[in-house]
Amino acid sequence: MDEQLIKGCVKKDVRAQRQLYEKYASLMMSVCLRYVSDRDMAQNLLQDGFIKLFDRIHTYSGSGSFVGWMKKIFVNLALEHLRHNDVLKYSTNINSAFDIENEEESPVDKISADELMKCITELPPGFRTVFNMFAIEGYSHKEIAEKLGIQEGTSRSQYARAKVLLQQRILKLF
Repeated sequence: MDEQLIKGCVKKDVRAQRQLYEKYASLMMSVCLRYVSDRDMAQNLLQDGFIKLFDRIHTYSGSGSFVGWMKKIFVNLALEHLRHNDVLKYSTNINSAFDIENEEESPVDKISADELMKCITELPPGFRTVFNMFAIEGYSHKEIAEKLGIQEGTSRSQYARAKVLLQQRILKLF
């Protein structure tokens, strides 16, 4: 099914583009919302992402996951937006960071995926960005540092703080 849609999109077939959009818009919107908590901005990123996707779909080689290939476009677009708006300019390098309280309690197992995603979207932008890239997208701290133009220690610091803040917010839910 995707193969035919992809071929149609390569040929600039508007119906194929619409079908592909309708099939994947909600999934890509969730990717956008992981990086920007403002729904209007996420919608803008979604639209820009599909424009970029349709412009570059001819470069998809067919090897590997199409959804994975698409997600990279949307993640990179979100990261470009965050870099442009300099969301990490107030980040602190872990070497100069104040002590982070680390509670011994583990996160509550009863939280739903929707509640967890809501907690993630409420994180400050720098924390949310690094948390998404490391914990969800699977980037290393070195890769995050390179992509965001920050130090590796800053990435580690932002991730550690995001985890602590998430744990605190999850514990407050129960």
